[in-house]
Amino acid sequence: MLRSFLIHLSKAAWAQNMVTSWKFAWNTASRFVAGTKVDDAIKAIRELNAKGINVTLDHLGEHTSKPEEASEAASDILNTLDAIRTSGVRANVSIKLTQIGLALDENLCAQNLERILARAKAHGNFIRIDMEDTPYTDKTLNLFNQMRRKGYKNVGIVLQSYLFRTEADVRKLLEDKTPIRLVKGAYQEPADKAFAKKADVDANYDLLTKIILDAALASDSPRISSDGLFPPIPAIGTHDENRIDFTRQYAQKIGLPKDAMEFQMLYGIRRDLQEKLVKDGYPVRVYVPFGAHWYPYFMRRLAERPANVWFFISNFFKG
Repeated sequence: MLRSFLIHLSKAAWAQNMVTSWKFAWNTASRFVAGTKVDDAIKAIRELNAKGINVTLDHLGEHTSKPEEASEAASDILNTLDAIRTSGVRANVSIKLTQIGLALDENLCAQNLERILARAKAHGNFIRIDMEDTPYTDKTLNLFNQMRRKGYKNVGIVLQSYLFRTEADVRKLLEDKTPIRLVKGAYQEPADKAFAKKADVDANYDLLTKIILDAALASDSPRISSDGLFPPIPAIGTHDENRIDFTRQYAQKIGLPKDAMEFQMLYGIRRDLQEKLVKDGYPVRVYVPFGAHWYPYFMRRLAERPANVWFFISNFFKG
């Protein structure tokens, strides 16, 4: 019930206006968000790179309401790519398509997406398209496939294990050796589209992990690029140690090299586990969000774990 309420609040304008006016809210959010400016993000990336950790950088924003806002968001992402190139950090970029106009006009979104992919290609960099809630699943996959058909191979996708449809999506996308980040899912979905029980989500996650690892092995185990920008086919996006242990054991069983997959985690969460995996020889990539539009992302992080809510409350009493 608390999770559902927090996800509801993540989309409520009145709640956003109230929470973002509280100084203590940013004090809490800054644990999960690297700052509001690209220079803040680059600083955070350098610190992670120094620990052997690669990054995927997200200029926060979603559900733009005007075409001009979508175009401006696309320009912000282009500037982010330029900053990565100039600074030389080991980072690629993640984006949400509703940020660049998917909910307004699919053609507008396609134009903005191609601008981003072209700039990334010119910089020798990679773009990961985040998956949002189910009203946008088909549209997101359609645009992703459209860009791949246009010859943009520097793009990957995120898929969510809590959706019934994901196994079919995974198998189809792997026919083209698509780089896939597998996550559990962070939205509130209807009962006819998603598993409701955690045990079912976890079981499907393990099944999908096996499918993706097997496909990577069958594709001659493409490795992470030497500059850390291009990921291998499997990106295992979780902080769940049981899922991580399953992945490690299955990869070892089939003989998939460590650098033919990577583990992905969120900025500010389980730093100890991130560093342990690096020490054990696995590529690790941290999802680093930044920007002024941090509220929806922050609320979803609160919804994921009750401990995050208590962290938020403790900051309230600290002022």
